[in-house]
Amino acid sequence: MSSNATTRTGASSASRTLTSSTIGSVIEWYDFTIYGTAAALIFNQLFFSDISPAAGTLAAFGTFAAGFIARPLGGFVAGHYGDRLGRKATLVTTLTLMGGSTTLIGLLPTYQQIGLASPALLVLLRLVQGFAVGGEWGGAVLMAVEHAPDGKRGRYGAWPQTGVSAGLLLGTGVFSIVSLLPEPQLISWGWRIPFLVSIVLAVVGLYIRFRITESESFAAAIESGGPPRRPLVEVLRTHPKQLLIAIGVRFAEGGNYYVFTVFILTYLTQQLDVPRQAGLTGVMLGAALNIVALPLWGAVSDRLGRRPVFIGGALFMAAYAWPFFWLVDTRSPALIALALAIALAVPHGAVFAPIAAFYTELFEPHVRYSGVSIGYQIGSVLLGGFTPLLATSLILWSGGASWSVAALVAAGALIAAASMFAAPETFRRSLFATRNAPQQRSRV
Repeated sequence: MSSNATTRTGASSASRTLTSSTIGSVIEWYDFTIYGTAAALIFNQLFFSDISPAAGTLAAFGTFAAGFIARPLGGFVAGHYGDRLGRKATLVTTLTLMGGSTTLIGLLPTYQQIGLASPALLVLLRLVQGFAVGGEWGGAVLMAVEHAPDGKRGRYGAWPQTGVSAGLLLGTGVFSIVSLLPEPQLISWGWRIPFLVSIVLAVVGLYIRFRITESESFAAAIESGGPPRRPLVEVLRTHPKQLLIAIGVRFAEGGNYYVFTVFILTYLTQQLDVPRQAGLTGVMLGAALNIVALPLWGAVSDRLGRRPVFIGGALFMAAYAWPFFWLVDTRSPALIALALAIALAVPHGAVFAPIAAFYTELFEPHVRYSGVSIGYQIGSVLLGGFTPLLATSLILWSGGASWSVAALVAAGALIAAASMFAAPETFRRSLFATRNAPQQRSRV
C-alpha cells in the first residue's frame, strides 16, 4: 500500500473514530441531562409529592447526586476492562447501559401509583446511569485523542467534550417542547417522552460504535508488554501525583457546570419567580455557543499549551461568578441568556476543552483508561452531583442571596487554577509508552 493510501486510511479511521466518540458522548449526555432537567423542574411532583415543594426539590437533587456517586465505580470498572480488553468493547457496554436505564426511567410508575417503590426504583436506575457515564467519558476522549493527528490532539479531544453541551442542548430542547404541554398532560405523560427517545438514540450510537478500531498507542502498549493484570492498582502506585492533579483541575468545571445548567433552573423559577422557559432558553443558547467554542479552545491549546488556556479560563470563571448572578438577578430573559452564554462559552469552554487531551497526555497508555477515569470521576462525585444540592442549601441558608453561590463558584475555579499551575505542560508529549513496559508493569 502506498504512503498516500496509508495516510488516507489513517485519516479515515481517525475521522470515523472522532465521529463515533462525539455522537456516543452526545447520546450519553443527553440521557444524563434530561434527568437533571427533570429533577430541577418536575420530579419533586412525580416522585416526592408527599412533602413540601422545597423539600421535594432537595430530594430530587439528592437522586441527581446518586448518579454521581456511581460514576467513580463505573470509571474504575471501565478503566480496568478498557486497559485490559480495549476501549471499543467497554464503550459499547456503557452506551447500552445508559440507553436501557434512561428508557426504563421513562416507564416508571410515579409515587401516586406505587408509593415508596417509585423513588427507590428511580434511585436504582439513576445509579445505573451514573455507572454508565462514569465509564463513557474516559473511553470516548481516549479514542479521539489517541487517534488524533500530530498537533491536533487538543482539537480532537474537544469534540467529544462538545457532546456534553450538545446533549445538554438536545435534552433541554426536548424538555422545552414537552413543557409547552398543559400542566396536567405534562405531569401525566409528557415528561416521559424525553426518556423514551433514548432507546432510538442508543441504537444509532451502537451501530456507529461497532465500526471503530483500537488506537495504535494502545495496541503498541499491549503488544510490547501485554495488558496489566491490575491497572487500577498500578496507576495508583505509579501515577499518584498525576491522579491528584487530575482531580484538582476538575474543580473549575466539575461542579460549576451544574450551577450554570441545573441549579440555575431551580433558582430562576423558585427564588426569582421567572418563567421556566426563560431559564431553559438561556441554557440552550449557552450550550449552543459552547459547542462552537470548545473545538476553538482545544485548537488554541494545541498552539499555546494546555496550562495557559486552562488557567486563564479558571481565573476568568472566578472573577465572573458575581457578574453572572448580577445579570441573572435582573430577571430579564435577555440578560439571563447573556449571562449563561458568557459562562458556558468563555470560562467553561476554556477549562473544559483542554482537559481531554491533558488527561490523555498525563498517563502511560497501558493504564491510561484507568488513570483518566479515576481522576475525572472522583472529581465528578466530589463536585458535580452535590453542587446543585449544596447551592440550593446555600440559597436557603442565606435567605435567597446569590452571593453565597457566587463564592462557591469562585472557590472551585481558584482551586482548579492552582492545581493546573502545579501540573507539567503536556501538549508536546508522545502518547506512546516512554518506558520498558514489561519490566515496569505490575503482574501480580
